[in-house]
Amino acid sequence: MLAAALVSLAACGGNPPREPARADSAAPAVAAPQAAPQAAGAPAGRAAPAVPAAARKLTVGAVGDMMLGTDYPENRLPDDDGVYFLDDVAAILREPDITFGNLEGVLQDGGEAAKECANPRNCYLFRSPARYVQHFVEAGFDVLSLANNHARDFGEDGRSATMRTLDEAGLYHSGRRGDFASFEANGLRIAVLAFAVTRNSNLLHDYDGAAATVARFAADHDIVIVSFHGGAEGLDVTRLPFAEEEYFGEPRGDVVRFARLMVDSGADLVLGHGPHVVRAMERYRDRLIAYSLGNFATYYGISVAGLNGIAPILVTTLAGDGRFVEARIFSTIQVRPGGPRPDGREQALQWLRDLSMQDFRDPGLEFLDDGRVLPAPRGYLRPWPVATAPTAGAADQASVRQAARSPVPPARY
Repeated sequence: MLAAALVSLAACGGNPPREPARADSAAPAVAAPQAAPQAAGAPAGRAAPAVPAAARKLTVGAVGDMMLGTDYPENRLPDDDGVYFLDDVAAILREPDITFGNLEGVLQDGGEAAKECANPRNCYLFRSPARYVQHFVEAGFDVLSLANNHARDFGEDGRSATMRTLDEAGLYHSGRRGDFASFEANGLRIAVLAFAVTRNSNLLHDYDGAAATVARFAADHDIVIVSFHGGAEGLDVTRLPFAEEEYFGEPRGDVVRFARLMVDSGADLVLGHGPHVVRAMERYRDRLIAYSLGNFATYYGISVAGLNGIAPILVTTLAGDGRFVEARIFSTIQVRPGGPRPDGREQALQWLRDLSMQDFRDPGLEFLDDGRVLPAPRGYLRPWPVATAPTAGAADQASVRQAARSPVPPARY
């Protein structure tokens, strides 16, 4: 997990500083490196050279939406107070150097809801007791996203309370406008930047602003991880539209445009969530993009029926310069009232593999049956369209299908 020398970005976010921030930069001050141990056979008094950042590796665990129970407007908390809700997957979550998830709702005791519910029994405002933060700590999480539509269920006061709760527990966060996480892990400087379409958040659909933010952090961090909460919602949105999306009239962004632009601007790993179902993955410019990690651990209010209850734990290995090395998909399933547990049918793996091939035809990834995901050669940038005009004859339809299979010029990956 995170090294003891974690440091926080004091100038740009709400995380508590572990070390004083430099006055001339938005990046955190990094503690002086420890002297390297003397190599065997090295002359006495001469230390072995430090391992350069580019030669290091970082493992990042990531999951989608989480909400472990709410006490608003009435008690809908697990019978065991959530103590064992994540137990079946905790061993996997604790293993990576960094583990990330999207927190739906607030961690707050009391407080006033920011919106009224016409029917209190059908009210989707999520408020977990502040003590539930320990469930995330004990399960192995290091950083949580507060960039989503439920982070403001109790207004900015609720998000502020959540940020304080996470700070006190030693967890990092990003989500509110200007709030970004910056710390050190495995000898590497890490930034986690979370974006959403929600008011007062780091805005996903401010594409130029988001790109500038990523470029700024990439300038003085070894690894930049971008999280986004975007795209439409529902069982019918597993496929990427490669266009701007909406949900009940709310703009939800063009997630492919956003994710690729973030990589172009310096991001090394892009993690999506929001549709409540899994979506495709691709390797773009030797960086991994996961377009939706689905529901992971939601006790109440968010459906876990069918595909809504299937989600991966994605563990990605990055080189010290951010290049994608490999990943591992641990398939999980949630059946209420229990939490997520390993899925012997490996449904999340199957969905991710199939959707990646359907949306990209050639995603630059090889999905192995044991859950490993490896880099693969890639020569296609666009989806594989198969739709034809309704008036096209049989011969015309064959021509359209053949054209759809023709490769576009290869790009650098």
